Amino acid sequence: MQTYLHGRDLIGDLDFSKEEVETILDVAFDLKRKRALNEPHAYLRDKVLAMLFFFSSTRTRGSFEAGIAQLGGHGAFIESRTTQISHGDTPKEIGEIFGRYFDGIAIRHVDWGVGNGYLNGVAKASRVPVLNMQCDIYHPFQCLADLMTIIEKKGRDLRRKKMVVSWAYAASYQKPMSVPQSLVLQMPRFGMDVVLAHPPEFKLMPEIMEMAREQARKFGAGFDVTDDMEAAFKDADIIYAKSWGAMVHTPDAEEGARIIKKYEHWITDERKMALAKSDAIYMHPLPADRNIEVTDGVMDGPQSVVYDEAENRLHAQKAVMALTM
Repeated sequence: MQTYLHGRDLIGDLDFSKEEVETILDVAFDLKRKRALNEPHAYLRDKVLAMLFFFSSTRTRGSFEAGIAQLGGHGAFIESRTTQISHGDTPKEIGEIFGRYFDGIAIRHVDWGVGNGYLNGVAKASRVPVLNMQCDIYHPFQCLADLMTIIEKKGRDLRRKKMVVSWAYAASYQKPMSVPQSLVLQMPRFGMDVVLAHPPEFKLMPEIMEMAREQARKFGAGFDVTDDMEAAFKDADIIYAKSWGAMVHTPDAEEGARIIKKYEHWITDERKMALAKSDAIYMHPLPADRNIEVTDGVMDGPQSVVYDEAENRLHAQKAVMALTM
């Protein structure tokens, strides 16, 4: 167990080593047990977390706000458009000033080509930890919750488990690619054989792909890419299918929307799930476009673990806050 993470930022998934991630998970499971037993765990009494949002949220805001309160602290919700941030406050100024007001700064900024740079700009100037509630490149807290859920459902020995990270059709908007990018970086470190499935236009960032291949090599795991959703699902232990945008292919939103329409058949339905192992689990970070991205039968079916996954956001985030703040 790694015992000194105080003051550390968590912006990218590889900011913490595998051993440090294991420490986070150990603490997360302990905090989940304490909450189930109503045991007090006010490790951050009188600490205050700034929660700065450039993008709307349901689970992220709810889980961070509840989590810091359960740890004895307070979460200050700050919406960028209702502050001077939208009129000129720079990342350096936010880092310098919020770093003096608060004990931690959590930021959600998913604008393509902007979000990650903003977080790093704040972190460079801040004297307190900066936590990534999702940017355009990474979604580390979702990935930690996903890993925690997989361990609960499949055990701690995940070597040779086949995890499919698949694109899925959604019509609502071009969703960030941060979730699949975090998954392909983190999951090979725990021995899972990752299969990434997507249509040709929905590639992940080349630098992320190279980092993912390096993690797979380092930890002796498989990492394959296919443009065949059904072939990917075959004999899988874990199905994680969600939509993301074609930003690497084109930054133009209208062109991206036209491309998405070509792949309406990339839906996670009962027929595709039947290709996976009988005890395979279905995962999604939510919200999903029901009966477009995934059928109700899968989302609400016996293989779905989406609500356990959503709950584990709370416990994983509390673990990181407790360890870093």
